[in-house]
Amino acid sequence: MFEKNMMFPVLLDTYGVLLTERKREILDYYYNEDYSLSEISELTGISRQGVRDAIKKSEEEVYDLEAKLKIIEKSREQSAIVDEIIAQVACISAGTDPDTQVKLQKVIEMLNTVRTADRSDGDIQE
Repeated sequence: MFEKNMMFPVLLDTYGVLLTERKREILDYYYNEDYSLSEISELTGISRQGVRDAIKKSEEEVYDLEAKLKIIEKSREQSAIVDEIIAQVACISAGTDPDTQVKLQKVIEMLNTVRTADRSDGDIQE
C-alpha cells in the first residue's frame, strides 16, 4: 500500500526549492493539498501510475538530500540545545538578585525567539 509520511511536508518545505517545478507541484498536491493520485493525474495529465512513480522518485530525492545535507537533523539538534540553555538559564535566574534576573529573562526571551523561529522554519516535532 502507498502510504503518506506525514512528516514529509517539513522536508518538502526545506528541500522543495531544489526540485523541479513539476516535482514540487506533484508533491504539493499530494502532501499539502491532500489530493488523491487520481486527482493529481487529472490535474497534470499524467497517468495515475505515473503520478505514483513521480511521487516515489521525488520522495527518494528529498530523503537523499536530507541524508546528505542534514538540515532537519541539525535543526532538531540546535532546537534541543536552545531548550536546554533556556532551562539552565531559568534555574540560574531563580537564585540571583533582581538585576541579574532581568538580564537573564532577556536572554531567555531571545532564546525563545530563536527557538520559535527555528520551529516555524521546519523543525519536525515528534
